[in-house]
Amino acid sequence: MKTKATFIISNINKALAFEWIAEYLDKEKFELSFILLNKENSELEKYLKNNNIPVYRIKLNNKKSYPVVFIKLLRLLIKIKPALIHTHLRDANFLGLFAGKILRIKKRIYTRHHSTYNIKYHHKAVKWDRFVNWLSTDIVAISKNVSNVLQKYENVNPSKIHLLHHGFKLDEFQNVNKKRIEKLQIKYKTDNKHPVIGVIARYIELKGHKYIVPAFKKILKEYPNAFFIFANTNGPDKEEISSLIRNNLPEDTYVEIKFEKDLFALYKLFNIYVHTPIDPETEAFGQTYVEALAAGIPSVFTLSGVAPEFIKDRKNALVIDYKNSNELYNKISELINDPSLKDKLKNNSFSTLNNFTLKLFIEKLEKLYDI
Repeated sequence: MKTKATFIISNINKALAFEWIAEYLDKEKFELSFILLNKENSELEKYLKNNNIPVYRIKLNNKKSYPVVFIKLLRLLIKIKPALIHTHLRDANFLGLFAGKILRIKKRIYTRHHSTYNIKYHHKAVKWDRFVNWLSTDIVAISKNVSNVLQKYENVNPSKIHLLHHGFKLDEFQNVNKKRIEKLQIKYKTDNKHPVIGVIARYIELKGHKYIVPAFKKILKEYPNAFFIFANTNGPDKEEISSLIRNNLPEDTYVEIKFEKDLFALYKLFNIYVHTPIDPETEAFGQTYVEALAAGIPSVFTLSGVAPEFIKDRKNALVIDYKNSNELYNKISELINDPSLKDKLKNNSFSTLNNFTLKLFIEKLEKLYDI
């Protein structure tokens, strides 16, 4: 008999991870369904419908709509009768796990997608993190860092925590059709620029844009044909970070990309990649560490989230100290001027990603779902 597993996810547009789960989770063992708490239709909803996977959407506008959403969620879960639920992101965690607790669903799993953000920036929200921890029977920690944070700051029993790294279709970051790359080069006007330096990070203080932009300004003085791509430019500090960029970089030397559907081709535009969170705990995982190396892009990193588990300085990336614009500038310059170092990092990168294959992720997820 198949195990009925229902994903409850809030405020997601497109997410390859859920598409991959829907495609590769063993259909002989599990009967999947999805409940999306979204204001409107999404790329994920379209994908699920196109692939005949049961999906339901409950309109969630804001916290004032919680009571109505909660009742609808209860009714849906009573109708579906899942043996387990797996929730992702704040609203889904709170409403989904609470509903699951009331209905006595045997296995109530949530994936912890943030690390110390609430602890450092939203102290009042920590009590809700603790409540969600209590509602769940199992917690997926996406890195050792998240596991440590759960135990250190929120006193979660280690037996409740399961280390499960994100899984990726790693080959898709390498095997990108040339026409797809050329399409984005035209779209973002990078074809006559060099070096093209990329950043894919939400506009939020903890991602380190405050230290990236001054380094880029120095790079531009030395390499006037350089071009900078800032992608995934949503976030609570959007106005401040966009202003920082405008005030330091001429408008024809950069582009801000809110959303690019073809992530694989986007990475291929970069000659160098930069990701510099401001401390070791601030990232829960940091998918972009894995993605950049899978794409073979020589990179400069600070170590946060999952990075300490596999990033090795001068082996598969260059590592710098936190909050250090001058060091970032020096390492980017070194990559520009040392082709042999770039080749070394590129050649070593893919072989260090064995813990992040989609196959391994699906195997561990199926084991977690065993009832």
